[in-house]
Amino acid sequence: MKQNKYDDSGFFDKYSQMPRSTRGLEAAGEWSTFRSLLPGLHGKRVLDLGCGFGWHCRYAREQQAESVVGVDLSANMLERARAMTRDPKIQYLQMAIEDIEFSKEEFDTVISSLAIHYVERFDDLCRRIHHCLKPGGEFVLSVEHPIFTALAAQDWFYGPGGEKLHWPVDNYHTEGAREARFLDHDVIKYHRNVATYINTLIESGFTVTKLSELQPTKEMLEQNPAWQEEFRRPMFLLMAAVKH
Repeated sequence: MKQNKYDDSGFFDKYSQMPRSTRGLEAAGEWSTFRSLLPGLHGKRVLDLGCGFGWHCRYAREQQAESVVGVDLSANMLERARAMTRDPKIQYLQMAIEDIEFSKEEFDTVISSLAIHYVERFDDLCRRIHHCLKPGGEFVLSVEHPIFTALAAQDWFYGPGGEKLHWPVDNYHTEGAREARFLDHDVIKYHRNVATYINTLIESGFTVTKLSELQPTKEMLEQNPAWQEEFRRPMFLLMAAVKH
């Protein structure tokens, strides 16, 4: 199933008002961790899957990447990305992440931020990424943590006074689609456990080099005390891998 919720005007309007949409990477709490997983991008050919407004694409060029291709299914996303980009070395393509068919060893680095949990077949996508990466090329991705996606409700269990008692986890090993509520709209996300993410990367020809469950830092808590909740359960899973 290939979703395109971002071309729904109501959904897109709400997404456009989020801090990460208006202020970019520095407003994304997981950005500092994601950035730490990235290799040096100087002179690299970079592919960004689920590029959205193009924030990561422009960052790669700021790091002197040779060229960047951003892929997204949403025309609304790409229209905004192009309007915010003045760089001929960044190319935006409208297509589903699942449909990429680039040439063998076309890229040095592939990145994807908070998009792959919308993709049904992670194994097929990994094979496509492995094909278009050069040997020794890096794949860096972030997804919603499986503890976060296990239950479709994606919400706390509340006490009688509205207090957040705990984060419920159920059907963790039952992988597949979950209809979740995001920005007042129903969206389909695909739940996979941690082992599936890691083993699929390994079986697709990658060596996993780093894994993060994003424990909040002192700086994150100073900027936004709400990050304290992330000590109770992880929201993000970030991984870095290298093609054999």
